[in-house]
Amino acid sequence: MPFKTSSMDYDSFLEALNPDAMLVKPGSKVNLKDFDSGFTGGFNKKAAKKNLQHCIGEMASCQNVLYAQNTYALLLIFQAMDAAGKDSTIKHVMSGINPQGCHVVSFKQPSSEELDHDYLWRASKALPERGKIGVFNRSYYEEVLIVRVHPEILNNQQLPDNVRGKHLWQQRFEDINNFEKYLTNNGILVMKFFLNVSKEEQKQRFLKRINRPDKNWKFSVSDAEERSHWDDYQAAYEDALTHTSTDWAPWYVIPADHKWFMRMTVANFIRQKLKSLDLAYPELEEHHLERLQEAKIILESEE
Repeated sequence: MPFKTSSMDYDSFLEALNPDAMLVKPGSKVNLKDFDSGFTGGFNKKAAKKNLQHCIGEMASCQNVLYAQNTYALLLIFQAMDAAGKDSTIKHVMSGINPQGCHVVSFKQPSSEELDHDYLWRASKALPERGKIGVFNRSYYEEVLIVRVHPEILNNQQLPDNVRGKHLWQQRFEDINNFEKYLTNNGILVMKFFLNVSKEEQKQRFLKRINRPDKNWKFSVSDAEERSHWDDYQAAYEDALTHTSTDWAPWYVIPADHKWFMRMTVANFIRQKLKSLDLAYPELEEHHLERLQEAKIILESEE
């Protein structure tokens, strides 16, 4: 039976989503075939949209306190195959967040300046400040995904000869885990979402982009060409998810064939994370409270 919003407490939605089924348990070996990209958990589209709006409202309230407290930052990482819905998920899920407290970064092909630095350099520069939510649309994980599928990219990274070799990927997994542990130790919490779209659904979305003039701009011939590497990408993702899902920064594999379910699910996970923090508005010291009362008297005495 489809879930109806009116018959459920909103806090029950997350439990009904069966989040453990989407969590990559640290130390487990990932096979993406074990994750159903078309899963909807019995939810219907109408209830999912209503739940999404509720989550957005709660996220906005939490973000206000996060900003005022200025202790934590939240980093959201989105990775996916082309046309999985990264852009639209970020757009919808973050729609209620105060723009002053949120920063979205889309990582494209590295510039010459970025190639002259280590591969985490550009990500480090883009990290969110305390009190803010940062969103990475793609991220440093491209260095163990597209670079692994197309190893010729390494030729532009000017790496020492002794670094390159079969051990490179394991070394990068360790670097990433250490980097994310460092962030977490400093109050920058990391949430990672792999939007898991099926090959058939990707094909249909590509065709839609071609057949609709208003979506032509979203399609590149190279997108279709990359489909020939589908199996290589799946293997690269499986290895990355296996080695970089940790207790401090786990991966969530989100079913992405139904965008309405994907957005609701991501929003619920973020909402749960924010509500789990010890967020509170700062308490002013006594002398500050006294100054407030003085200011109040001045303002109220104005004619």
